[in-house]
Amino acid sequence: MSRLSNVLLTIAATSAVMVACAAPTPPPTPTAAPKPAAPAAPAATATPVLPRIEDVKRDASKPLGSLENPIIMALAPSSTSQELLVSGEAIAKEMKDITGLTIKTIVPTSYAALIEAMGAGNAHIGWLAPLQYVLAKQKGYAEVTMATLRINAKDKTARDHYGMQFLANKDSGFKPFFDVAKNESTTKDAKEALQQFNGKSVCLTDPLSASGYVFPSGVLAKAGVKPSKIVETKAHPTTARALYTGGQCDFGATFIDVRDEDAKLKADLPDITSKVVVIWRSEEFIPNDNVSLASAMPKDLKTKLTDGFKKLSESENGKKALKVVYSIDGLKTVDDTFYDELRSVLEAGGIDVSKLVK
Repeated sequence: MSRLSNVLLTIAATSAVMVACAAPTPPPTPTAAPKPAAPAAPAATATPVLPRIEDVKRDASKPLGSLENPIIMALAPSSTSQELLVSGEAIAKEMKDITGLTIKTIVPTSYAALIEAMGAGNAHIGWLAPLQYVLAKQKGYAEVTMATLRINAKDKTARDHYGMQFLANKDSGFKPFFDVAKNESTTKDAKEALQQFNGKSVCLTDPLSASGYVFPSGVLAKAGVKPSKIVETKAHPTTARALYTGGQCDFGATFIDVRDEDAKLKADLPDITSKVVVIWRSEEFIPNDNVSLASAMPKDLKTKLTDGFKKLSESENGKKALKVVYSIDGLKTVDDTFYDELRSVLEAGGIDVSKLVK
């Protein structure tokens, strides 16, 4: 078993505990703005008006990808800002120029809704997180075509795996086990760092989020940490905003590093890296999210879209759009085997991804 498998198995073996037993609370509600000296933090529950599948006019008698019957591209709800949609539309425009296909962008309300949209023929392209993809493939709804790449801040190399981190407000009183200068945790023993969270409230994202829910839950459970409550924020930037503002939860989990990678978050809260600090950070062990195509899509369209996304990732406009939408630095062609190690670890840990959906 590889080093990554050992890390994953340790976490996966206890991941289901908190997911199954902790009682989630509704998403955060607006709280008072920070002190005048700090930038005003938008309300944690602010929800942009985003297009739904019902809003897209389609004529099924026309070829898929035509103006009358556009291809539907669904973006994972990892952000609460309108910038997610704007960036998605920029990608759709670039893909139109490259492939000649008309693509419309939607943002489903949850990971589960995105998966079901692909199964129902209401979404043809899906930007899926790893556990989303595993479930979508298990259901026969999706096939991966491209994995995302991100530049590691430490060594500047393109990575196709990522990690998770626990964050808290700097005034929370929690002791950080993270060296900012070295950009690494000061201990590999998560229990030593996380025991201080016992009995405290936690902000987690969506039950199908690997870095924002499932594996953080497993790490906490293995460390013997039992949060007083779970606040489901649905999005990584929303977790960071809730911790910045305070009052919703005591600590939270996100991917590495949402504070730097989410453009809208940085623009709204330029001091977030000093106000919301890393308490502990894992190694990069989770396979990256991807671009998947609906299984029922004709083979020629799949080939055309795959080639289009490859060209998109190589163009200047395409690179800019990818960077904004999910902080993506590139795309690489992969097949389903890219997620085999994750599947084997989930199976060994007794985690059924279908049961993570509420």
